[in-house]
Amino acid sequence: MRVLVRDLPEREGEEVEVWGWLHWRRDLGGVQFALVRDRTGVVQVVLPGGGRLPLQESVVRARGRVVRSEKAPGGYELHSPGLTLVAPAEKPSPVEIPKEEWRANPETLLTYRYVTLRGEKARAPLKIQAALVRGFRRYLDEQGFTEIFTPKIVKAGAEGGSNLFEVDYFGEPAFLAQSPQLYKQIMVGVYERVYEVAPVWRAEEHATSRHLNEYLSLDVEMGFIESEEDVMALEEELIQAMLEEARTHASREIELLGAEWPKTPRTFPRVPYAEAKRIVKELGVGMGADLNDAAERALGEYFAEKYGTDFVFVVDYPEEVRPFYTMPKEGGLTRGYDLLFRGLEITSGGQRIHQPERIVQQLKKKKMDVEAFRDYIEVFRYGMPPHGGFAIGAERFTQKLLGLPNVRYARAFPRDRHRVTP
Repeated sequence: MRVLVRDLPEREGEEVEVWGWLHWRRDLGGVQFALVRDRTGVVQVVLPGGGRLPLQESVVRARGRVVRSEKAPGGYELHSPGLTLVAPAEKPSPVEIPKEEWRANPETLLTYRYVTLRGEKARAPLKIQAALVRGFRRYLDEQGFTEIFTPKIVKAGAEGGSNLFEVDYFGEPAFLAQSPQLYKQIMVGVYERVYEVAPVWRAEEHATSRHLNEYLSLDVEMGFIESEEDVMALEEELIQAMLEEARTHASREIELLGAEWPKTPRTFPRVPYAEAKRIVKELGVGMGADLNDAAERALGEYFAEKYGTDFVFVVDYPEEVRPFYTMPKEGGLTRGYDLLFRGLEITSGGQRIHQPERIVQQLKKKKMDVEAFRDYIEVFRYGMPPHGGFAIGAERFTQKLLGLPNVRYARAFPRDRHRVTP
């Protein structure tokens, strides 16, 4: 019966069988060492010399006795008379998995992603992200939310603008959804509290370490709120639950990457947009009309030092920089907010407009086509409660949480402006 690497300490002195990939090999003449990797870790297998080991990444089976060894990975090794070849690698791996590091050429790592993902450090962010998403779902289920599944081929963009991927839909123009925003608002009228975990697409010609053209969006919408404060309070608890799920169920991967766990006070600081701009200016950081990358990083460092937190809400955004559906407030401001994590925006959210005529007014103010949103507006003519929500970019959150140099390492098969394979 197959035994996983993680369970070997419980089988010390016993004869066991380990299946996996030949991770690394070394021949010292009289003795051979092979590292065998499965989904739970790597074990050193000690073999008699003289035999010929297969190529690395071949699938092998090793049967032998579990022996404690301080020098071996994980503190245990397997003494075996030989390896059984199950499925050979037909050619050498394009990247030496045991030597794979974030410093390697990113394009090489991404081009051969189907192999390089096998590395323990390469796959660790995806395991941690899976735990974060599981924590997202679990917390919201416990809070009475219903998971929904919305269309990804749409007639109009949720936020307007030109960053849409057009597709030919039986001879008619349509687009890949840039957000489930309009649909999750509609579903608030059905379930009151909803969420979705699904990809979204943005046709933006970025070439930075923090942008993807397809990413996983964790969307939340809730009805019967008093203001955006209700939404932010929920997000604070949700973030805590996600982090706890990851720390509990992906601790080995977190330790492997040496990730510094975030500082998370019960309540995250709130800073008005105008005040945020003033702080950035005082710090001597240049910025344009809106908060740019440098400004966000400066704010992150400022609040980490002054308040001991890696999270900060930027609130009271002006109307001109928020989507049409954001609830306005006095002074030309809105009830929209962003959540910065270690100096990077990972969330955009706020209270939405629930009165149809006010939606029309905002569309006209932004010079958007009211007719294109006719079906959406019609929903609000049948009674919608005050509501709000947010969306978390899973890859960005993972990137900052683990200190990855590029957001593309936080997605199994990333899509950016230059890459649609593998």
